[in-house]
Amino acid sequence: MRNFEISEERLIDDIGAIAGWSESDPASGYDRPTFSSSWASAREYVADEARRLGCSVKADPAGNLHARPAGLSWDEPAWLCGSHIDTVPSGGKYDGVVGVVIALELLRTQPEAPVELVVFAEEEGTTLGIAMLGSRAWAGTLPAEQIKTLRNRAGIDFAGAGAAFGVALDKIGPESFGFPLDRYKGLIEVHVEQGAGLWKKGLPAAVVTTVNGRRQYSGGFRGVANHAGSTAMADRLDALAGAAEFVLGLEALGKEFDALRSGSVLTTGALTIVPNAVNVIPGKADFMLDFRSPSNELLASGDRSIRRLLSSIGGKRGLEAGMECFENLPALPFDPELCDRLRQAGAKLGIPLPDASSGALHDSAILAPCLPTAMLFVASKDGISHNPAEFSRPEDIAAAARIVVAAIARG
Repeated sequence: MRNFEISEERLIDDIGAIAGWSESDPASGYDRPTFSSSWASAREYVADEARRLGCSVKADPAGNLHARPAGLSWDEPAWLCGSHIDTVPSGGKYDGVVGVVIALELLRTQPEAPVELVVFAEEEGTTLGIAMLGSRAWAGTLPAEQIKTLRNRAGIDFAGAGAAFGVALDKIGPESFGFPLDRYKGLIEVHVEQGAGLWKKGLPAAVVTTVNGRRQYSGGFRGVANHAGSTAMADRLDALAGAAEFVLGLEALGKEFDALRSGSVLTTGALTIVPNAVNVIPGKADFMLDFRSPSNELLASGDRSIRRLLSSIGGKRGLEAGMECFENLPALPFDPELCDRLRQAGAKLGIPLPDASSGALHDSAILAPCLPTAMLFVASKDGISHNPAEFSRPEDIAAAARIVVAAIARG
């Protein structure tokens, strides 16, 4: 007999089952690259559970997995719900998987609801080099010629690696994909927060209203490499000293940006020193920066502040300084009506749902321009993610599932 109540136990059993498939010893983290044997087994577990419920299961030409209840034809409007099961190397067991098992639980407990489960292929980007590949191909934001160039570490292309999972490059296109996005009522993706905000506040979940915009930069300082023992301090043009001052200045700017708009972050992610020898004053210091914010206005004004800081330090120290922005993605708001629907569902259940922004990209951000989309974050212990220590409370995962049920119940 079917149990139509959301079950914490089933959700955790599903998460545990998927975690059981890893290319490495789970003690060192979960390793489930797209199209690997472990990924295939985890994907088939989800498909088998859906079939056991009488669902119809299909793969699309990008390798995304879809499942619908037996009474819901593939031509009828439906709510799309799901996430991904691929991992980063030595990743956690909740990232992506939480959204998939909640969608599976919806199929179990809401057999009359117009819900379609989706497992997106290659969300992390660690297998073929492009993140959110399955959703990008579905949304049509990747040119066919670029898709054809993708290779995994073994040199196998996307078509060859994914052929057993439905990948068909000749069908990736708006007319031939077979899953038109305009037939969906909307997309709700549930995901662990990957930040400590909810955990610190003791809250189970939040409505994600915006995916942060991102600007990434590469640049550097140029001085003069010279002998460390015979060059007086007053005569040095030390590129590393300039870079060090710049990095600390960026940290201070990042705090200012966050005070202006919560969720804004600025990171120096890479620093390369030349010649990198103990007895040579560094003549070159190259850096890479990552700047994210939910505010496009702050991204623009912050860009100007970063450039002023760079120029000031270079001029003061007599160094050549330059920088270019190689990626500029605007902040993306989710559908206001669908976000409000989730808030109302939480209120109905007595679950407070603050607003949040996502510093990371997700498949939902790729599809948001194509159909009404929103996300729910689930509290993540100490904000740890992409790490085997990743953990979310069973009761919080179940609460998120109940919110989705209440949201879609309105039709």
